[in-house]
Amino acid sequence: MEKTVKNTAQVLVECLQEEGVDTIFGIPGEETLDLMFAIKESKIRFIDTRHEQGAAFMADVYGRLTGKAGVCLSTLGPGATHIACPMILPKYLQM
Repeated sequence: MEKTVKNTAQVLVECLQEEGVDTIFGIPGEETLDLMFAIKESKIRFIDTRHEQGAAFMADVYGRLTGKAGVCLSTLGPGATHIACPMILPKYLQM
């Protein structure tokens, strides 16, 4: 019997599916290629956006409307900082 070796991206996608994630918003990048390949092989739908901040806002609204986890994917560096505002805004609005 052959053992199938999975990479980290494949394990992460399996965990997301087990948590009920069916949609991810974001921008694919060089750093996330393995994750994009794993998403492509799964039942998770990836929605490509033009800006990381838009992806984070879309994930936030998706989560509020569906009651599911809203997931966004960004690239490293500036891409990660672009999602900071949408991550903080829901907490700020609760004050």
